[in-house]
Amino acid sequence: MTTDRTRDYLVGLVREFCKLPKETEWVEFKVNNVNPEVIGESLSALVNAAALAGKANAYLLWGIRDEDHEIIGTSFKPNEVKIGNEELESWLLKLLTPKIHFRFYEIHVDEKPVVILELEVALRHPVQFRRQEFIRIGSYKKPLKDFPEKERALWRVIDAVPFELAITAEHIRDEDVVQLLDYPAYFDLLKRPLPDNRDGILKALKADRIISNCDAGGWNITNCGAVLFAKKLDDFNSLSRKSMRVIQYKGTGRTNTIKEQAGAKGYASGFEGLIEYINNLLPSNEVINQALRTKVAMFPELAVRELVANALAHQDFFMMGVGPMIEIFDDRIEITNPGEPLVDPRRLVDSPPRSRNELMTSIMRRIGICEERGSGWDKVVFQTELYQLPAPLAEVSEGHMRVILFAQQPLTKMDKADRVRAIYLHACLRFVNRTYVTNTSVRERFGIAPHNTASASRLIREALTAGVIIPFDSKAPPKLRCYQPYWASVEN
Repeated sequence: MTTDRTRDYLVGLVREFCKLPKETEWVEFKVNNVNPEVIGESLSALVNAAALAGKANAYLLWGIRDEDHEIIGTSFKPNEVKIGNEELESWLLKLLTPKIHFRFYEIHVDEKPVVILELEVALRHPVQFRRQEFIRIGSYKKPLKDFPEKERALWRVIDAVPFELAITAEHIRDEDVVQLLDYPAYFDLLKRPLPDNRDGILKALKADRIISNCDAGGWNITNCGAVLFAKKLDDFNSLSRKSMRVIQYKGTGRTNTIKEQAGAKGYASGFEGLIEYINNLLPSNEVINQALRTKVAMFPELAVRELVANALAHQDFFMMGVGPMIEIFDDRIEITNPGEPLVDPRRLVDSPPRSRNELMTSIMRRIGICEERGSGWDKVVFQTELYQLPAPLAEVSEGHMRVILFAQQPLTKMDKADRVRAIYLHACLRFVNRTYVTNTSVRERFGIAPHNTASASRLIREALTAGVIIPFDSKAPPKLRCYQPYWASVEN
């Protein structure tokens, strides 16, 4: 079972649309008009109008006469239309802002060729074509700016519907819901008994907004439901690029790929399998202890788990065509997700929790995948200190958040930036635990010998010079001096 449209479904859809007394604001008929500019403007107008009307999809159909809705066929073949050397679909996608999912279907109805363009509605912003927004007023396409009351209403609708509650599949039968969603995993992960019948299953899924009632009958599957519990994310066209990609490289660069795989299941139902797969790829060290060889993971498993969960839960789902990614190198692991963090990356340890996807994060918390207490980053920093690894690096690049865990490296091989970052995060972690950085704590952090206080002092001076820490009490004697993050005096 997939949400791909079968021929019978599409034929039935065409016949239902033909019964409409006139074009609606979210359905438009054409015969052979294949002007790319007209199509692009129609896309913008239809998806914005569909969002305003509370629809999950909008439709543009060729081969149906507008006057009487008779099926007369079309000569339009979308795969053959090119603008310069570029295919129509690629050209349209390039000029739409924000990017939306759409798909052409070519079928025959009553032995006449018909083309259906199915469009995902606007979610985060009104959709623009060539930086201009359009709207359908009745059966006419108009610039949205000329109808300020419609524009205000559209923004109210878009702001009221988060990504998680938007619909990814509509008008789904009872039996198909249980085919598309891994409902046993839902009950198992939440430690709830499996209901005796399908009605009980559907009722529970509805209560958690995994599904919702469809006005046309049957059920709608929400983005939250599919993202977390899809048996196959590829079954949902608009979510197929949201799978977690895991790439393993040989060496420290990206030129030699050993293995690449995208997760198939929903995030919740597939999380443990994903973590196990990642851990099996991570390099390890052999340690000889009392004549026995044991393998020790190069990266703390708890830190990896926390970062993977955060990447899944806090990504920006409105960024189209991109998804979370894990890249494994010989000397580091990089975990990337779409969207900039909601807090300053320098304040991840102490900032109160903020969730971009509140419903999804809440369910993931209930099943033990992630927390909403904001302690995930604290655990990552603590684990790297416990293993005496270089400090993790959080950076923002081109609208993406990337966190890097580095493999074991002696202090003598760390560069200044690594040392300063380690001291800063050490200070942050100790400050949220109501204590401060001292020469002793720095020696413990880096595994410096107790008698080598001078080395720890040099590290503290580097961090002071970089401005990432400040003295707690500048008047205290040098041997009693302790330090806090640069922002601590302001917070206090």
